[in-house]
Amino acid sequence: MSIPRHLAIIMDGNGRWAEKRQLPRILGHHRGVETVQSVVKECRSLGIQYLTLYAFSSENWRRPDTEVSALMDLLSRYLQSELKTMLARGIRLKFIGEIDRLPAPVKYVLEETVARTADNREMTLTLALSYGARDELVRAARRMAGAVQAGRLAPSAINDDLFTSFLDTAGCPDPDLLIRTSGEMRISNFLLWQLAYTEMYFTEVLWPDFNSEELHRAFREFARRERRFGLTGAQLGEENSPVREDTY
Repeated sequence: MSIPRHLAIIMDGNGRWAEKRQLPRILGHHRGVETVQSVVKECRSLGIQYLTLYAFSSENWRRPDTEVSALMDLLSRYLQSELKTMLARGIRLKFIGEIDRLPAPVKYVLEETVARTADNREMTLTLALSYGARDELVRAARRMAGAVQAGRLAPSAINDDLFTSFLDTAGCPDPDLLIRTSGEMRISNFLLWQLAYTEMYFTEVLWPDFNSEELHRAFREFARRERRFGLTGAQLGEENSPVREDTY
């Protein structure tokens, strides 16, 4: 059975999980971190090469200050607690988004973890932090405009591949599969460019309840799909398929 080379996840439902149990929302986020740890471990065991998690959106800054502060503290503690595991299991940490907006202590821990894991090659874990896809596209356009203005880039040279190289995700393949938990069926300003041909899987399960069994269920559904990339099924012979097949 095939598994994605690159899995992206919109981890939704922490607050609702807590509210359903009449608990403070932050306890839902704490439980969500436990799910992150479990999913990262399972993905690493299965041989997934790239895992991208939508951890904190640019819109999340509008949440109550107390919740934002608690989330930043939770992020910092997660990074510190997981560094040893990342080093032991060959997991490289990267980030996308406007991290200059993060509190200075959190930004320091993030950059330190990225630096410490930079040589790891078994799996790349990317956290989308203070991230919005429209903002990313604007940043890419500005970078290209600056290169054109400086004479380093000819407008006629701009194509899909070049534009991709100016994105936050430069050097990372596009996701093969996107999972969103909690029953919402939208991508919420996440990887708008990169999801052009990504398979999408939506589940009613709230993120704190998303376990290995649910992950495997998503992969079984992914394995049933035929990814045609604009071609017909007849054109996609088994040997010529652009889909990377892994044993699952």
